[in-house]
Amino acid sequence: MAATAVNAAVSLPATKSSNLRSNATVFPEKVSFSKGLVCSRNVRGGGKVLSIRAVSTEAEATPAIAPKAHKKNEEGVIVNKFKPKDPYVGKCLLNSKITADDAPGETWHMVFSTEGEVPYREGQSIGIIADGVDKNGKPHKLRLYSIASSALGDFGDSKTVSLCVKRLIYTNEQGETVKGVCSNFLCDLKPGADVKITGPVGKEMLMPVDPNATVIMLATGTGIAPFRSFLWKMFFEKHEDYKFNGLAWLFLGVPTSSSLLYKDEFTKMQERAPENFKVDYAISREQANEAGEKMYIQTRMAQYAEELWELLKKDNTFVYMCGLKGMEKGIDDIMAGLAARDGIDWVEHKRTLKKAEQWNVEVY
Repeated sequence: MAATAVNAAVSLPATKSSNLRSNATVFPEKVSFSKGLVCSRNVRGGGKVLSIRAVSTEAEATPAIAPKAHKKNEEGVIVNKFKPKDPYVGKCLLNSKITADDAPGETWHMVFSTEGEVPYREGQSIGIIADGVDKNGKPHKLRLYSIASSALGDFGDSKTVSLCVKRLIYTNEQGETVKGVCSNFLCDLKPGADVKITGPVGKEMLMPVDPNATVIMLATGTGIAPFRSFLWKMFFEKHEDYKFNGLAWLFLGVPTSSSLLYKDEFTKMQERAPENFKVDYAISREQANEAGEKMYIQTRMAQYAEELWELLKKDNTFVYMCGLKGMEKGIDDIMAGLAARDGIDWVEHKRTLKKAEQWNVEVY
């Protein structure tokens, strides 16, 4: 079953996109009236003095407020269609371990049926509610997971959603083995089992609209999920309204070679579009830089620091970061040093990039 699952999960869809773009919304002009000048005068008539007050008003047309031009594909994005009290119940179609047996920890790729009822975009997340109840007898709280498939899904029919989940097992301070409720529920799912799904949620990690953009993706471990969704749309699918002609550059950090996720897929993408896709791995327990330092994702990025900084100066370069929170500081340190050379305060510059939707972070 595992081998069948892997082959199916990486089959390349040929279906064309069914996503529809709605027309831009045009807001009608608003007309406001200013408080005018009040004039009065006394008029004698019929033996009486009448007071006449005239109010002069002047209509001022306020220019139409143009809708914000988002750089990300936010048009028609649906959020929170399914809530925890009324989740969508899908079926597990496939569930395969995608790390080697000697890897430090297990990561699984799973595909759930949605029958098109959970419409999502690349970069969004869904919630999963594990079966059973907690220690207080209440249903388990949902856990959010980044979606690992494009909007068309792994089968290309827009009727599935995929996740990339690491099984959480650790030893607490009392020496007891603790298993993460939701991750173990998901990793243990068998094909045919029901899955309670909420969402979709999130707009922070949506793909750029510009098909000529430079998209730099920084991931550790299962943080690869949203970038797999990006890359499938860019390189494994054909869309009538989207053809990627820019540069996609992926940095993926893992502890060992046996922990690399979706490597075969990324190799195929490079073969298909060598000018448009670059991938660099940072394998911390096996690689080191020239100074003998372990190769974390920020260490690998430092080898391309000048090139990355030049790319960041372009207004169509987008950086996406997903994974362990610890990666963020190391990357900030690299950028702060580069910015300082140009007399730029990195903290302020990063704030500007975020406002322009060019610096996007989802860490945990």
